[in-house]
Amino acid sequence: MVLLLGTLGGDGVPVHRPAQPRPAVSAVPVAAAPSPSPTPAASPSASPTFHDGDGRFGAFITTGSPAVALTFDDGPDPINTPKLLEMLRERHIHATFCMVGFRVRDRPDLVRAIYADGHTLCNHSWQHLLNLAQRDDAYIDWDLKHTNDMIRAVVGQDAPIRYFRAPGGNFTPALVAKARALGMDSISWDVDPRDWEHTHDSGASAHISRVVSHVKGHTRPGSIVLSHDNGQPNTITAYRTLLPWLQERFTLEGLPASGL
Repeated sequence: MVLLLGTLGGDGVPVHRPAQPRPAVSAVPVAAAPSPSPTPAASPSASPTFHDGDGRFGAFITTGSPAVALTFDDGPDPINTPKLLEMLRERHIHATFCMVGFRVRDRPDLVRAIYADGHTLCNHSWQHLLNLAQRDDAYIDWDLKHTNDMIRAVVGQDAPIRYFRAPGGNFTPALVAKARALGMDSISWDVDPRDWEHTHDSGASAHISRVVSHVKGHTRPGSIVLSHDNGQPNTITAYRTLLPWLQERFTLEGLPASGL
């Protein structure tokens, strides 16, 4: 995942990604233009409690507990997500799914399966614009709210959506504040195996080995691990090895519905 604005390494120091991006999510025409003065929807939590996270601009890069959170971005994917759900179900592991709004619209059955299995729901924007934070306020408000509305239209109006992840991890103070206004903590990560980046690998086997090695070498108690179910079949293969290894060494939990 390419960060146009930079992100954090495991030591908390900003790291700038190379310029070559992974293929971007295709932009999908929005159903209606946002109004000049949109009104954010109320969070299903009556009075959510917020505090700044340990990452840039108040986002969270760790869970703040011994638990490790596995997070999967950009889905749901019609091929990879069902395979991942089956693997997690077999091991009784809960994860966090950061979902793109238009894919929620297109794959409601998978969103219902994610929710029914007890995984945590996370808003990953409507169409994965890497420059989302630079769009005008009306669009950003519409984007985040419309994504939440779509998720709740699929799984129920009371579904907790307590987390937001900016596309590319490109958070700004204003974007974190807008997510908070909608009842969401902003989550980043401290473990990034760059499972989307295949350029430097000689083939699938080398790519899978690199992803497995990175996650094993960098995961610590409290880590938030970034991975992708959308469009990354090799990630699913890597997690066939990683899930038992991680489960033997860490407590694996979905991010709490009450927030971090």
